[in-house]
Amino acid sequence: QVQLVESGGGLVQAGGSLRLSCAASGRTFSNYAVGWFRQAPGKEREFVAGIRWSGLSVSYADSAKGRFTISRDNAKNTAYLQMNSLKPEDTAVYYCNTVRYDDYRPLKDSWGQGTQVTVSS
Repeated sequence: QVQLVESGGGLVQAGGSLRLSCAASGRTFSNYAVGWFRQAPGKEREFVAGIRWSGLSVSYADSAKGRFTISRDNAKNTAYLQMNSLKPEDTAVYYCNTVRYDDYRPLKDSWGQGTQVTVSS
């Protein structure tokens, strides 16, 4: 199992930027595809972005395309989510998880504490 810890959230004004980090420990991080997900109050958790082990293949939800960039540094056992042009509707708790290689669905239904992102208008 890979253990993941999210960080980097905060309060930002609309139009601002944040970079989230997902630090891994345990089994070899580079063997896994990684996804970012978010859950807003009263809503279900949703996929935001995913990246395969090499970092060469990525996928984004429509809401993230053109504004968010997912990346990873396997040497540092860390994945990132750079979020630009943030909107109030991006306000949510953001989580990372290991995901299926083919469709980026979570490999396990257990989640960390996440990191809160709040975008003020």
